[in-house]
Amino acid sequence: MDENKLTKENEEQKSKTALREEKTLAFWKENTIFEKTLKQTENGEPFVFYDGPPFATGLPHYGHLLAGTIKDVIPRYQTMRGRYVRRQWGWDCHGLPIENLVEKSIGLNSKKEIETYGMERFNQAARESVLAYDKEWKEQIPRTGRFVDMEHPYSTMDTGYTESIWWAWKRLSEEGLVYEGYKPMHICPRCETTLSNFEVAQGYEDITDISVTVAFPVVGEKDTYVLAWTTTPWTLPGNVALAVSKKIEYGIYKRDGKKYIVAQSRAEAVLGGAAYTLEREISGEELVGKKYIPPFEEFYNDTEIKNYARGWTVYAADFVTDTDGTGIVHIAPAFGADDMALGREKELPFIQHVGMDGTITGVKALVGMQAKPKDDPQKTDVEVIKFLARKKVLFAKEKITHSYPHCWRCDTPLLNYAASSWFIKVTDITDRLIAENKNVTWVPDFVGNARFANMLADAPDWAVSRARYWGAPIPVWKCDECEKREVIGSVEELKARARTSSNTYFVMRHGHSENNEKNIVGNDQKTQSAYHITPKGKEEISISAEMLKDKRIDLIIASPFTRTRETAEIVRATLGLSEDRVVYDDRLFEINAGVFEGKNIDAYRSFFSSLTKKFITRPENGENLMDVKRRATEALSELDRQYKNKRILIVTHENTAWMLALGAEGGDIARGVKIKEDKDDFLKTGEWMELAFPNIPRNRDYEMDLHRPYIDEIVFDCSCGGTLRRIPEVFDCWVESGSMPFAQFHYPFENKELFEKNFPADFIAEGIDQTRGWFYSLLVLSTALFGKSPYRHVIVNGTVLAEDGQKMSKRLQNYPDPMEVVNRYGADALRYYILSSPAVRGEDLRFSEKGVEDVHKKIIMRLQNVVSFYELYADVSSTDYSLPTTHSVLDQWIVARTNELVGEVTKAMDVYEIDRAVRPLMDFVDDLSTWYIRRSRERFKGDDADDKRNALQTTHHVLLTFSKVAAPFMPFVAEDIYSKLITHNRQPTTETKKSVHLEEWPKVGKVNEKILKDMKEVRHIASSGLEARAKVGIKVRQPLSSLKIRNPKSEIRNNKEMTQIIEDEVNVKMVEFDDTLTEEVMLDTTISDNLREEGQMRELVRELQELRKKKGFSPHDRVIISVSTDMAGAGLIGKFEHDIRRIVLAGGITFLDTVSGDDIFIGDMKFTVLLQVVQK
Repeated sequence: MDENKLTKENEEQKSKTALREEKTLAFWKENTIFEKTLKQTENGEPFVFYDGPPFATGLPHYGHLLAGTIKDVIPRYQTMRGRYVRRQWGWDCHGLPIENLVEKSIGLNSKKEIETYGMERFNQAARESVLAYDKEWKEQIPRTGRFVDMEHPYSTMDTGYTESIWWAWKRLSEEGLVYEGYKPMHICPRCETTLSNFEVAQGYEDITDISVTVAFPVVGEKDTYVLAWTTTPWTLPGNVALAVSKKIEYGIYKRDGKKYIVAQSRAEAVLGGAAYTLEREISGEELVGKKYIPPFEEFYNDTEIKNYARGWTVYAADFVTDTDGTGIVHIAPAFGADDMALGREKELPFIQHVGMDGTITGVKALVGMQAKPKDDPQKTDVEVIKFLARKKVLFAKEKITHSYPHCWRCDTPLLNYAASSWFIKVTDITDRLIAENKNVTWVPDFVGNARFANMLADAPDWAVSRARYWGAPIPVWKCDECEKREVIGSVEELKARARTSSNTYFVMRHGHSENNEKNIVGNDQKTQSAYHITPKGKEEISISAEMLKDKRIDLIIASPFTRTRETAEIVRATLGLSEDRVVYDDRLFEINAGVFEGKNIDAYRSFFSSLTKKFITRPENGENLMDVKRRATEALSELDRQYKNKRILIVTHENTAWMLALGAEGGDIARGVKIKEDKDDFLKTGEWMELAFPNIPRNRDYEMDLHRPYIDEIVFDCSCGGTLRRIPEVFDCWVESGSMPFAQFHYPFENKELFEKNFPADFIAEGIDQTRGWFYSLLVLSTALFGKSPYRHVIVNGTVLAEDGQKMSKRLQNYPDPMEVVNRYGADALRYYILSSPAVRGEDLRFSEKGVEDVHKKIIMRLQNVVSFYELYADVSSTDYSLPTTHSVLDQWIVARTNELVGEVTKAMDVYEIDRAVRPLMDFVDDLSTWYIRRSRERFKGDDADDKRNALQTTHHVLLTFSKVAAPFMPFVAEDIYSKLITHNRQPTTETKKSVHLEEWPKVGKVNEKILKDMKEVRHIASSGLEARAKVGIKVRQPLSSLKIRNPKSEIRNNKEMTQIIEDEVNVKMVEFDDTLTEEVMLDTTISDNLREEGQMRELVRELQELRKKKGFSPHDRVIISVSTDMAGAGLIGKFEHDIRRIVLAGGITFLDTVSGDDIFIGDMKFTVLLQVVQK
């Protein structure tokens, strides 16, 4: 389809509001409004905000938009208060979320398949997928109104970011806060890695399992069995003990000819399916030491197992209870925390019959099966039950529904599994964490001071290592001989410890040559660029060769071009090297300039708009600098493998020398630009330099890359003679997210002052699930490293659900696409809807598109109508839009309401209560639109110039103030209002402001409480009067003689302006106060002839006004009314002609016998009317 046609169709699907917002967004970008807000406040007091990094592996969803809008509102508000708010976007790049997506895209299903595919290829695919939706995020986030720097984001996969994490890990190691331990943890058998406690907490689902009660035969006691209950039958092959409590009374019961040992309190529940009797009571103490036979005997029969003699015995344990089961616990130390603790205490055998991939081994009946298959979690348990039944030790089974942990990314059931992991010793700093949390303000309060505080109090040590691939590598090297460990805390440390090259390298550019002389490109590989060096070049080389004599060069490696051959030959001869000491390598030739070969060098250079472009742009049939860097550094790496203890001179060309230097240090494009940007030539002709070639991890682009597998190739020599190799684990990605306060600045290696100015944060915000994620990891790392909380104020949002209360699901299609909602109603309506919801206080929100539509109607459209009405009557020639000193109670009231609004919003925002700040905006818009403007409408149209000016100036002031107050919450409509107002305002104080977002927050003015109270009473009385009209079925257009009010304490009974408003609103001639009334208000419903005629006149006026609209007349157009009617109609018009002409803006009314126009019926009267605009 034609692209222009498609664009047009997309535009047609957008509402006027959405198109208006897009125009505003373009204005912000064109005028760099966000950047100007930063520039304007750069000398202000910093307000520090941290933006937690999302994954860019999918499009933004409502959860992102909710948290993102909160993150936008607070910084916008603080900016308007004069604070400098740095807003830096970030990307979360590592971890299982990325790996799972890559596995799915490639079609891999296990770690084994990843390793067969190749770790380097897999990680490269992960790197490429990280920012798969970068473009869409950069479009959609600004479209929702966020001011944030997405062009210079921090990235958790950057080398500098990882280096900061290494520094932190070494610091924690030095403080004794890290250790490697073997503990029961949850593992994901599909991902084959451990998970932290807060990762586990994110994936609980209700599932149906099968629990079993197993009869364990007691050794030496015929037909006597110990009954134990378990909900994890797959762990039974690992059983090595049974546990009882010394505090529980047990019994030996007879049933069906056999004896069963069970807690007395559980006997009926366990044995009640058939008749049973108590043979005798027995204490837990007496049961301790009894031997039994397990149902799976493979390990029981292996007497070589360590601690065999202590196994398959009854032990006492404090954790045993009789609240469920049998009061006796099956113990498998490899699959539970209590089990392992008892196993260590009693030195029990350790049987781990399940691998990290979930596969069962060593058990004949189950070998090769998954312990808990994802597609059928009961499958293996069923096979266990069948086996128990065949052995006649299955006492009972039943289905149970319980909450079970699943992998938060791949949805595989987790296994409680004893595994090795690296831990941060959280338990050592628990008291500090709790104390720091008390200094944090949480909204809502219960999340931080109850939920989060309780979690901190019970937090176990944090398992931070993952046996995976795409992540920041843990910087621990372990000797393969003596098991000595060494922690590396920086790249410089890594360089210092790594095995270094035994060679010494020098790189030289060829001498001045004919192509340099002619200023042309001479890089043709086919002819080996047959340009000779000039006499000047020979002199340059001779001088450099003399300087190289003391460098004891062993070998010269040169580009095969003529000018480099001649240069190498002069150096060889000068240094006295034999001819076989010169080797030519095609990979060292100059950059291939393609179609620019033989042309003026300036034409070639002008092809690239910048040095950066030269790295990534290839001329036709040519190379870019990255191509040169790869081939040249590949040649250097090969030299390093081929030669040892040599001093090697590389003779090459300017661009090749530049790329050799860059590849040798492992620099990226930005570094390449930096080392060249201040030089005309990287090396002048004939110039040479020593080239350091450190042993650092480099990727395929020869950039330093700390990822696997490159980092794994770096080994150290151990003092014992062995080799230290890096442990294979990578960090839990929450370590990376939690490190962002310092790692985003590459602290402490650079930006030390910038970090210190930006720590701790004044404000952060994320979803309630982050109490176990980002909030937790931030607090743990910063408290351990810097001794204080990294944040002062936290807003916690709830979860956005589908309208039916279910989780939003693409598969179920149970929610509207966020950007479609924006296109229908605009971003402001969506922002207000979510900001005014319970979701900003940690509660769930059932998303309703109808709710967004209501906001659009009640706020956005009403505001547009108010502004449009104002523009109709605003005097563009006026220069005075200051707030007038007005006697109108309506003006005084709306100014008081405006001041009240500013105060309410300011007070709520200062304590981070966004919902309390935003909700008054809708009430205010309603008051402005349906009360102030509606009740003042005739003032705008009237002949009283002073009153009209007061109404206009008051409306201008109110709208201008409102645009500033609304700016953080509804930035688009605020900008639209502001831009329209400043076209009518020539005051110097506002001329310099291009945008409402460059304005200061309005000061809280004095609130006239008296007038607010009085107007509230007026509106209440008017509402009661209108209700009374509705009850008797009299239209408001029909005037009535009086409205009586019963309110002896009324403060408005003597206020003529207030009572006049009631008279106008209820359409009565008089308001009276009568304390004897039994009802609150009473209407006089007697309609005299005069009142009836006046009502008919009002009806006629309404019809005429509708006719004006129908004809498309502007409110300023004066008209001539031609009318044909009967005598009654003519009499009605004649009686009220002055009022009709005034209201309808008619220059005259002409009666004709026949008129070709529109028919209007008022009661029994018919009017045929023609309206024509008076020609100016």
